[in-house]
Amino acid sequence: MDPRITLLLESLDRAYNTSSWHGPNFLGSLKGVGAELASSRPGKERHNVWEIAVHCAYWKYVVRRRLVGEKRGSFPLKGSNFFDRPETKSGLEKAWKADLRLLEEVHRSLRDVVSTLDPESLQSPVNRGRGSVQRMILGVAAHDVYHAGQIQLIKKLVKSKAPAKSRK
Repeated sequence: MDPRITLLLESLDRAYNTSSWHGPNFLGSLKGVGAELASSRPGKERHNVWEIAVHCAYWKYVVRRRLVGEKRGSFPLKGSNFFDRPETKSGLEKAWKADLRLLEEVHRSLRDVVSTLDPESLQSPVNRGRGSVQRMILGVAAHDVYHAGQIQLIKKLVKSKAPAKSRK
């Protein structure tokens, strides 16, 4: 495989699910997070971990879609960018696990597309000329790292608001 493609795949994986020097990757930030914590808000009108996880799945889908030239509208959830997720207790854990599976499927699908790219296309313009193929792929990797840090902070904020007896 061309070393440029290998580097892009490594960047995607280090940001998402492979050990890295920068601390928890995206999946690492979700380790041990159940539906209740994922759906807890750190403050009024603030995004929760769950919404961020689905947001990252959506942007992986967008990058993949742009790389293969698909039209909009094939993401399994209605809407774009941030998605309201369940906030009732009924079926919460099952819905959270389903969205984690969606995140994994979208990541795997993006990796599959990147692995088949022609290295000569990496500098080709995408997104109406706002960047190159390579820049977009590196951007979605950086997006995962950014949100991994945000999730770590949200978890601490949510846990600090919990009653003292329920804190671990």
